[in-house]
Amino acid sequence: MKKINIISIIACIFFTLLAYIWHVTIGKSDEKERTITVGIILDGDESAPYNNNFLRAVPVIEAEYGERVKVLPIRNIHLDHAEEALDELVAEKCDLIFATSYGYGEMMKEYAAQNPDIVFCEATCDNANTEPQLPNYHTFMGRIYEGRYISGVVAGYKLEQMIADGEISADEAVVGYVAAYPVSEVISGYTAFFLGVRSVVPNARMKVCYTDTWSDYTVEKQYTEELIDQGCVIISQHSDTIGPAIACEEASADHHVYHIGYNQSMLDIAPTASLVSCRINWTPYLMGAVGAVLEERNIEDSIDAVKWGNDMCAGFDKDWVQMIELNVISAAPGTEDKIRELEEKFKKGSVHVFVGNYTGVNPDNSSDTWNLNDEYIENKSQSAPTFHYVLKDVIEIIEISD
Repeated sequence: MKKINIISIIACIFFTLLAYIWHVTIGKSDEKERTITVGIILDGDESAPYNNNFLRAVPVIEAEYGERVKVLPIRNIHLDHAEEALDELVAEKCDLIFATSYGYGEMMKEYAAQNPDIVFCEATCDNANTEPQLPNYHTFMGRIYEGRYISGVVAGYKLEQMIADGEISADEAVVGYVAAYPVSEVISGYTAFFLGVRSVVPNARMKVCYTDTWSDYTVEKQYTEELIDQGCVIISQHSDTIGPAIACEEASADHHVYHIGYNQSMLDIAPTASLVSCRINWTPYLMGAVGAVLEERNIEDSIDAVKWGNDMCAGFDKDWVQMIELNVISAAPGTEDKIRELEEKFKKGSVHVFVGNYTGVNPDNSSDTWNLNDEYIENKSQSAPTFHYVLKDVIEIIEISD
């Protein structure tokens, strides 16, 4: 009888162990077989740095998840054709769809309402938490004003050096900015840049021109040349071509004009003029969202960032914002150390950008003003920038005829 009991116990242990081994091996391998299809809608292609910064995430996703994730980018989709692109991705049975331009937001949310089994993520938009709030619709953006501010400090260091070397007088400390449209994202960016400049050179002034396009090489180059003719010695941009950098490099054959870039390094095309660039690094969000959908988890619970409902953002603290390739030959002494110092301060939340003895005026409503002696907190309640005030007397909006 004892023998039978011992044999029974051993058999129970054996089959229990066998069941456990099956669970941790066969069972887990079944979990790994889950695959998803991910669509990405882009308003351009790899030739546009803004879009390329999204596409940089694709090989990272493929390296991490292999055949578990199929990525379907659709390039060069004008806003008027967003519906066609979304229809195509829905027909492809996508589990997750990213869109990369603010202008897609309204259509993306409509499709999210119509397709509750698909997760939709919209970059740079501000409508995730407006009614109707949908569990499968999300927005996200990096705190790019941090990179703009540091870029302005880099420009300020160079202005200070140019003044000290007698290259320009203090009254000639004028920077220019080639801006796409007078929207909050752009205004917030160039204001942060200018306040960075002024943290080093308090009497600096800035001239801004609007191209009314995100990506037009000819217009951007022409407007940069006009800013140079009007005395700007350092020019930055919130536009998407290399036109401004080329114009600054060509002008440097006659006298030094420096350039601060966006979305890509400009060193290869403007080795003399380029100082530094900054960009939003979209990869952490895209990777996190893909992982969350693959494992059937909530996106906001899966990504380490600041969250408001279905909206989220981060900056240098989570590598969502990056400085790109300082030109150590052209940059002023001490610039590299200052960049590192400010990056660390931003990570700790100890840099105050939108503050000072300035009055900002809403360009769409002159009765709406903001006294920056009362600090404006950007990205206080959403990921998309909200600062929409042009600083009186120190920033000049100029009209350029084609």
